[in-house]
Amino acid sequence: MSKSPDAFRTISEVADWLGVQAHVLRFWESRFNQVKPVKRAGGRRYYRPNDMRLLGGIKKLLHEDGITIKGVQRILREQGVAHVAALSQGLDEVAEPETPQNDSVVVPFTSKSAPASEQIDLDLGDSAPKSKPPQAAEAPQAKPAVPEQAAPQPEPEYLDENPLLGGIATQAWNRTEFDDQLLKQIAPVAKDLRAVLNRIENRSAG
Repeated sequence: MSKSPDAFRTISEVADWLGVQAHVLRFWESRFNQVKPVKRAGGRRYYRPNDMRLLGGIKKLLHEDGITIKGVQRILREQGVAHVAALSQGLDEVAEPETPQNDSVVVPFTSKSAPASEQIDLDLGDSAPKSKPPQAAEAPQAKPAVPEQAAPQPEPEYLDENPLLGGIATQAWNRTEFDDQLLKQIAPVAKDLRAVLNRIENRSAG
């Protein structure tokens, strides 16, 4: 650094020295009450050399040693600020920035665009068989012709001619006189004929 060792540093200067971003320093200040930079008008922070060493020790414990925030808080309480500050890098040593290494993780995502073409090929392959079901669906359209074959149902036209039922009905057709026994035998047949006649008249009327 071009400044003297005793000079105050701004938050951006300390962030560059530690190789972290400025918001990380503000976060550590909210978690470790031992970090107390000088605040001037407008809330602008200025860090003394001892503040910088303390932050350097905290960074080593968190980022290099893998200790949790609660673990570092316990170390500060039990072993003191001087112990943690002694772990810091030198004031004339500038750490490597950490953010470019994290940004490189994003690069592999661009390689995932290649399988998209394979999916398109699969979709095109699947679309060909899907055109066949409409052809199979055309077959039921020819089936409505089946009811037309069953539609012509011949109506009984024998009522205008000599009855074709035979037996008692034929005898009754040719007679002009009937005895009681013959009337009893004809009655069921006449009832059925009447029912058929009524059905035909209802159909013709409708």
